[in-house]
Amino acid sequence: MSIIESDKQVLLKLARSTIQKHLCIPTDDPLADMDSPFLNQKSGCFVTLEKSGSLRGCIGIIEAQKPLVTAVRENAVCAAFHDGRFSPVSASELSEITIEISVLTKPLELHFSNETELLSQLKPGVHGVILSKGCNRATFLPQVWDQLPEKVDFLNHLSRKAGLSPSCWRQAQTTIEVYEVEHFSESCING
Repeated sequence: MSIIESDKQVLLKLARSTIQKHLCIPTDDPLADMDSPFLNQKSGCFVTLEKSGSLRGCIGIIEAQKPLVTAVRENAVCAAFHDGRFSPVSASELSEITIEISVLTKPLELHFSNETELLSQLKPGVHGVILSKGCNRATFLPQVWDQLPEKVDFLNHLSRKAGLSPSCWRQAQTTIEVYEVEHFSESCING
């Protein structure tokens, strides 16, 4: 997957303008002159908000259920106003927030018979990981490897995020899927 710069800029402007509209701040429609078929392809994506280098909200969908422009709009609103870990974004702080978008490839299930085999298949910094067991499910984007570079530690934290015991990733009933992302942010585009 390789997203062209103009599509990245449109998606970032779309996320920001969607949040602005939700805050009743006048804004232009970045899709007015859109002519890229890529933006209407179905794709999983996450929208991440950062303020002063710290996470301020992150919401996304893994599966390609909706056109990318729709997913970016919905995830931008959810990241800004409905991420339960944070209070809703205010109009006064919006100028301090940087937006990052991650566009996901289709997840692939890893097949393994033991812990060593699983760990050998994981690519830190490359793979986003989905852990599922029963009704519990969680994911970490590949960017999380920056904070959790050790594979066992990464999987322990992901298990906890899913509401399971830290070692549940070692159990046979647990499913592990991986995906890759192309991520880009306003700081890279504008900076």
